[in-house]
Amino acid sequence: MFYSTRSKLIASFLVVSLLVGGVSLFIGGQLLYKAVLGEATNRVRLDLNAAREIYHTRLKTIKCPLSVIALEPAFRSALKERELSELIPRLEIVARRAELDFVGVVRKEGETLCGVGKSSLQCKTVEITNPIAELVFDRMVPLSGTVILSKEFLSAESPELADRARIRLLPTPRAAPRAEEEETSGMALAAAIPVFDKGDLLGVIYGGVLLNRSTHIVDTVRDTVFRQETYKGRTIGTATIFFKDLRISTNVLTPDGERAIGTRVSKEVKEYVLIKGNRWTDRAFVVRDWYITAYEPIEDIFGKRVGMLYVGVLEAKYVDMRRKALSILILITLAGVALAVGLGYFLAYRIMRPVHLMIRASKQVSEGNLSPEIGPQSKDEIGLLQNTFRDMLVSLEERDRHRRAEAENRLLQSEKQASIGRLAAGVAHEINNPLTGILTFTRILQQSKDIGDKNLSHLQKIAESTVRVKNIVKGLLDFSRQTELDREPTDINRLIRAVISAMENQALIKGVSIEFNPGENLPMLTLDRNQFQSVLINLIINALDAMEQGSNILIATGISLSASDTGAKGVEIAVTDTGCGISPEDLDKVFEPFFSTKEVGKGTGLGLAVSYGIVQRHGGTIRVQSEVGRGTTFTIWLPVKEQAGEHETTGSR
Repeated sequence: MFYSTRSKLIASFLVVSLLVGGVSLFIGGQLLYKAVLGEATNRVRLDLNAAREIYHTRLKTIKCPLSVIALEPAFRSALKERELSELIPRLEIVARRAELDFVGVVRKEGETLCGVGKSSLQCKTVEITNPIAELVFDRMVPLSGTVILSKEFLSAESPELADRARIRLLPTPRAAPRAEEEETSGMALAAAIPVFDKGDLLGVIYGGVLLNRSTHIVDTVRDTVFRQETYKGRTIGTATIFFKDLRISTNVLTPDGERAIGTRVSKEVKEYVLIKGNRWTDRAFVVRDWYITAYEPIEDIFGKRVGMLYVGVLEAKYVDMRRKALSILILITLAGVALAVGLGYFLAYRIMRPVHLMIRASKQVSEGNLSPEIGPQSKDEIGLLQNTFRDMLVSLEERDRHRRAEAENRLLQSEKQASIGRLAAGVAHEINNPLTGILTFTRILQQSKDIGDKNLSHLQKIAESTVRVKNIVKGLLDFSRQTELDREPTDINRLIRAVISAMENQALIKGVSIEFNPGENLPMLTLDRNQFQSVLINLIINALDAMEQGSNILIATGISLSASDTGAKGVEIAVTDTGCGISPEDLDKVFEPFFSTKEVGKGTGLGLAVSYGIVQRHGGTIRVQSEVGRGTTFTIWLPVKEQAGEHETTGSR
């Protein structure tokens, strides 16, 4: 069954479906992955823009209150007169309302007149370099931005700030190696506003927030941008502020559930963003998971890249989304394949049903039924095959009918010849002896001297009539005996040329020409040369008797297939004359013994019957075609290789 056409059709449907489904699944999976990754990438790109705005907004919340206080006359007057009792309360209010980690005033001489921290609200007069205040003194304009503060500056502002800024570097997979074990500097958002009095610079008021270990900005990003969205119990969105490659403010968690302060970014991200200054938007490994991430560099007030701002969404959510969508796509593909197989089975059944009916019909034909049922006719190529099959059945039926009729005729002819042969043998034996005596005594009387001329003439007629009867008896004996064949390899063209050479004089007397058209490359035939030569002579004599002066006889040979045995190969000999022809009612009788269309006394009617028997015993056939007034053709067909020895005994009498 696995080699049936229906199985092949179903297998073809299955292979095509699997191929198309597999290719579609592969392409669809890739497109789906790119679509999901693109959607997540676009999201984090927008989220990074939002995080940047939050970062800058926090910077504005530092700068605005400092700008306001710098414009107050009382503040300018207190700064001018160095009235610390007026400065400190005002700085406390600014620090508290703006949630600043440090705030202070630097006089134009460079001394820090007063500094107030969150937990240390006292006046200080230490001489520590203040980078943002120095830049304001240099440029004489308000400044705000990211600034890197030394350990000494932070300690002078507040020991707590220095302690908070100190971060120990933790081992991190994929991170670039660093020699330091601890970071003591701090990254801060700060602003500094120059204070003028009638055009004179009195000093600079500064303030800021330390980003190390701060949670305000990153949690604001998480809560504002990601809206505390979770996936499988985990926060889907994270944000981080990096000092160099070190996480100093983050809501990314370690496996222990702690904020990943002290971990570092991967080496490839550091090189791409911090060193080359590019913006990263791609998947990246963050501490312990893969995230769809966006990084951009952070520059300080001097234009130097000192850190990075990061947002990311958990890749697992999108992987699961892709997996679910891909699973649905696989199910749809499998359903399509199953449908294709089912449809293929149905179509294969519909397509192959007429073929199966024809196969069944062919088996019935092989069993002898030439009228099988082949079902309704299709309108496609199978319909043409059905028509051809029907035409073949009609041809087979017609050929079978023709072969049966031919076989019946041959059988009837053989039975007639057998019956006549037996009769002829008996009659010949009974007549031959008296005829011999009559002819002998007639010859004796002809030799007597006392017989007159008149009696001698009568005796001559008796002798001639007796010889004619004796010839008839001899023909009867030849017809009845049908002696065994003495076969030998024979070149049929050479044999025909020998017969024509022997008959040329007789043809010339008649005024008839004999033409020979020999076939090329004819195989040797195993024949009884003498008997088959008599067949050819008999056909030529009959042709000469049927023609007038000026006519011609054409003898042709060639390779042909048997008309009665399909596929059998043999040599065909055609003897055609242009004589008077044979009437249709006499055609079926020409091979019967004693049938003749010649005048009485010119033929015994046994020549064609004897020739028929000789050809038949050679395994061949002889047939006649004739048209009155146009001529007659006798066609002999002889097999190239005689099958068994049965033909020698067929028709034996």
